[in-house]
Amino acid sequence: MNISCPHCNVTNRIPAERLQDKPNCGKCKQAIFAGKPVNLTAANYSKQVLQNDLPVLVDCWASWCGPCQQFAPVFDQAAKTFEPRLRLVKLDTEAEQNIAAQLQIRSIPTLILFKNGKEAARMSGAMPLGQLQQWLRQQGVEV
Repeated sequence: MNISCPHCNVTNRIPAERLQDKPNCGKCKQAIFAGKPVNLTAANYSKQVLQNDLPVLVDCWASWCGPCQQFAPVFDQAAKTFEPRLRLVKLDTEAEQNIAAQLQIRSIPTLILFKNGKEAARMSGAMPLGQLQQWLRQQGVEV
């Protein structure tokens, strides 16, 4: 599987059966799965979202949004729980307005699931971890 490093954005080829082995990046030597969401920027959007063989869940949020702040610990817990089966990334819609516009974000928080670089599902609103896990399973993601 081709998986982008969350630190240096280099693509690493990792056999699917080795994902649980806590692989490190071949270039920067840091952990491919850090157990926390990756901050999404214009610089890493293509590598982290469009060129990853793993499903990618994007949390579109803003610092002034109360429900976004309430959902943040749930999303952090999801990263610890669901990696390495899923890459979780956070998009600050205020700091990265061009990406937010490209993704047509109309309300926040919005979750967008990408599979093979294509949007597969979208949901608006915060939810508890169990409901998030159920929604992901309904989308065919084994978490």
